[in-house]
Amino acid sequence: MLSYLPSFGFEIFTYCFLVLCVAGFIQFLYLLFIYGRLSFYRVKPHQEQPMVPVSVIIAARDESDNLYENLPTILSQDYPEFEVIVVNHQSSDDSNWLLIAFQQQYKNLKVIDIPKNKHLRAGKKFPITLAIKGAKYEHFLLTDADCKPSSYQWLRKMAGSFSSSKQIVMGYGPFNKEKGFLNKLIRFDAAWIGVNYISMALSKLPYMGVGRNLGYTKTVFNSVSGFKSHYSLPSGDDDLFIQQAAQKSNYTVNIDPDTFCFSPAAPSWSRWVRQKSRHYSTSNQYKVIKKLLLGIYPVTLLLLWLSFVILLFKADFRIIDGIVFGIVILLKWWIQGKCLLKLQEKNFVFLLPFWDVFYAVVTPMLFFLTEQKRNTKW
Repeated sequence: MLSYLPSFGFEIFTYCFLVLCVAGFIQFLYLLFIYGRLSFYRVKPHQEQPMVPVSVIIAARDESDNLYENLPTILSQDYPEFEVIVVNHQSSDDSNWLLIAFQQQYKNLKVIDIPKNKHLRAGKKFPITLAIKGAKYEHFLLTDADCKPSSYQWLRKMAGSFSSSKQIVMGYGPFNKEKGFLNKLIRFDAAWIGVNYISMALSKLPYMGVGRNLGYTKTVFNSVSGFKSHYSLPSGDDDLFIQQAAQKSNYTVNIDPDTFCFSPAAPSWSRWVRQKSRHYSTSNQYKVIKKLLLGIYPVTLLLLWLSFVILLFKADFRIIDGIVFGIVILLKWWIQGKCLLKLQEKNFVFLLPFWDVFYAVVTPMLFFLTEQKRNTKW
């Protein structure tokens, strides 16, 4: 057995092996304490709860085509008492006329029209706040105009997650599958973000939800003065708000496939970079512990791969290098693969180790690129 061990000395390969072991151990801790929460999470069978009245909120700007396509699915949800509030935010297309027509057919549709005004800030915070102030009900579900629920049970099952102790419900919002590498990368990005924020929430470390599939109560919204503390930022309505509002155990997650809200992915690299720029604009507002947890993972993953490759050039280290690296990668493949399966993202499981390291390289590149092109448009 000892013949398989390398001779350790004060040389670069010894230090690389130490880096390999430390990085592998940190990755194992992430698997054990964070990703394992989602991997072994059991979706409870849906149980009928007292069905609270719900206000569905959609902030829309120049979204006439998407409203025409998706709004009927939301307005026709299988639920006894709900209203749908569409805030038509400074649109210059035919949204207003379309919404007037829909109101003739659907009596539970309420429209708030915001006319053009150059003094209004970009982003969804102002229209969402208006909708909340005008809502009839205590419980809200938020989605986007370009989103379509996966079933007519979306509202019933998301609202069914509310209780006297659970006032925030975090859902999942995947992107539609289309051809091309960009679409695949964007879908993996959404899936990996979903794995992260759901795993962190289950680990009692909530840091975000997705605004296209998120629920909370008016009480929670008012308890943190809405978006007041970060109103100057164009984004933050689904991450900074959650970091303030999610306290102790007042939140839950819902990953029932019937509750997923699908939306189209960005059609071009430039559009996707602009979207990521808006999302990254809030990152410097995160608490230090959240920044560390989100940053240490990709750094140690890259160190794991780098040290593994370097040690392949030293014959004495190849066997133990392969054993340590192989154990960590197999554990990651198993546990994180199960996380992706929980979100119905099986297409990424087979090549997960390569998607994982590729994404760890691409993410900081995107971050620094978007830092140079910070965009404040909605």
